[in-house]
Amino acid sequence: MQGKHIIVGVTGGIAAYKTAILVRELVKRGAEVKVIMTEKAKEFITPLTLATLSRNPVLVDFFDPTDGRWNSHVSLGLWADAYIIAPATANTLAKMAHGMADNLLTTTYLSARCPIFAAPAMDLDMYAHVATQENLQTLRNRGVQLIEPASGFLASGLEGKGRMAEPEVIAQSVADKLQNSQPLAGKYILITAGPTYEKIDPVRFIGNYSSGKMGYALAETCAQMGAKVTLVSGPVQIKAQHPNIAVTSVESAAQMYQATTEAFPTADAAILCAAVADFTPITKADSKIKRGDNGMCIELQPTQDIAAALGKAKQTNQVLVGFALETDNEAANAAQKLARKNLDFIVLNSLNNPGTCFGYDNNQITIIDKNGQTKDYPAKSKQAVASDIVENLCEWLNK
Repeated sequence: MQGKHIIVGVTGGIAAYKTAILVRELVKRGAEVKVIMTEKAKEFITPLTLATLSRNPVLVDFFDPTDGRWNSHVSLGLWADAYIIAPATANTLAKMAHGMADNLLTTTYLSARCPIFAAPAMDLDMYAHVATQENLQTLRNRGVQLIEPASGFLASGLEGKGRMAEPEVIAQSVADKLQNSQPLAGKYILITAGPTYEKIDPVRFIGNYSSGKMGYALAETCAQMGAKVTLVSGPVQIKAQHPNIAVTSVESAAQMYQATTEAFPTADAAILCAAVADFTPITKADSKIKRGDNGMCIELQPTQDIAAALGKAKQTNQVLVGFALETDNEAANAAQKLARKNLDFIVLNSLNNPGTCFGYDNNQITIIDKNGQTKDYPAKSKQAVASDIVENLCEWLNK
């Protein structure tokens, strides 16, 4: 953990006294630690104790009351290599599961791009309650690493499951995750994202509803796992944050084809996530087409097929991943595309899954590989889906 940036979030539970030992353990392992506390947490352990052990000021409020300095949850989320919430009370877990941002700790959680760890701590009946268990499952589905509580004597005087895991166990869980979080170190990954715009005239175009969220999530995940990423992006309202991501901005399918085919020969893998137009106008007007009384016909021609070109050029040491967005005969159509374009595996999305695909923060996928293996996944955040896809990519790169 030498040189890693770790945020420790402390919530209002009796197990907060153990957090002092956790912070000391992380510092001993070479990590730089910043602590965020809720107001209630201060009733169980003092900020001075944690500031002394972490060697950094403890953060509680959005603004420092001494000088008005803003404690930016965005900057904290980008700074961290891992965020550990210990203890994680039932209240804070519920806030995390439902996206509430009423304090610095939960707001930073929503801003963090790093692995998130939570060490639940509460009485046994609270832990076993269906509401808590549903919240825990929601967080698991979103990629939060839950460090299971232990069974034993509780502050209530009862015995059962709910004791926060021991600090050494938490520290080791985080260390193991971070040690294994760089499986793409030394790899060069090419990713396409977003829509393409095919001009009709200077003010009109043919496009689609792609937001680019899935492609950008893939780029961030690959970069966090150590890869150097070239992201060929159509027009989107997102900015890549990780320094290992180099963005090539394009507008049309032809521009995306050129940028992608030029970058592919030196790539270890390519993930073709962009929603590329299949057709483009044959004639593009140089000035705005004026409205008339009659209708207008636009003659289209096929665009260059990026996936087919890369599939034809693919070497044995390269991995090629495609996407298929389908509305009917989903699995059959995706399997045909997989074979036709010489992909190693394909990620199937369906517009029949409500609340997923274009414009949404969630996605629901099926992965089909060239060996005929199929993996179905439940609906998750696009960040969590990106982790599933990249996990499959790592397996193929290691074959």
